[in-house]
Amino acid sequence: MSQGIQPQSSAVDVTIPSVARMYDYYLGGKDNYAVDREACEELSKVVPSTQVLAINNRRFLRRVVRWLAGEHGIRQFIDHGSGLPTQDNVHQVAQQIDPDARVVYVDNDPIVLAHGRALLEENANTAVIQADMRDTDGIFGSPEVERLIDFDQPVAALFVSVLHCIPDSDDPAGLIKRVADRLAPGSFLVVCQLVSEDAATRDFVTEFMRVQTHGQWGRVRQAHELAGFLDGLEILEPGLLEVSTWRPDADLGPKQLTQEWIEYGGVARKV
Repeated sequence: MSQGIQPQSSAVDVTIPSVARMYDYYLGGKDNYAVDREACEELSKVVPSTQVLAINNRRFLRRVVRWLAGEHGIRQFIDHGSGLPTQDNVHQVAQQIDPDARVVYVDNDPIVLAHGRALLEENANTAVIQADMRDTDGIFGSPEVERLIDFDQPVAALFVSVLHCIPDSDDPAGLIKRVADRLAPGSFLVVCQLVSEDAATRDFVTEFMRVQTHGQWGRVRQAHELAGFLDGLEILEPGLLEVSTWRPDADLGPKQLTQEWIEYGGVARKV
């Protein structure tokens, strides 16, 4: 176990778009800057479904947390790449089912740390840490994780709409395996990422986001690649699919009018 999380910058750079702040803008949030909004507008010219995709991804997160807490009794969550707080955050959904549910949010964006701590300062069962989600040793060895998470009991590790931020050279499949190896049997991994079966879309978005974020990006992938990240885990029904169709509450969510890319994923269990 490492001696702690690698230091992260506490400075908010308002000249470079942030994935977390762009996502906040697409969800109708206010914690974003002109540079983030401009990047979103440019991106939407080529992939116009992006805002609806973001909304449906957030709805998926709410459903999956409610399902894990309500149907499987999960009371511990580590949310990797959590992004900025918004409505119905993981702890709010889980603690509606059990007020003692414990949640740790992990993000490398300093603005997430600032807003998250303000939101959670009166919630003893929830913490936010600023860390690179690839730093598994540092995250699992952090004081907040050690305080809140009992690794002898099942945990849900969330990687919701973040794996596309990890380049192939940093081995996203290896990250999932490292985390799964540390979890007790009966734990869950929730994964989804942006995928496209159109090479031109994959290439454009990957390069656009790489340039805009100054390299804080990985790759838009294909659906079969995500399945490979979960080798050795039991993929639960209904399997891996476009997330708005994963155990939908009702047919009320917004529909993507174009399918140039989708948010694709599901839930796996460590047996």
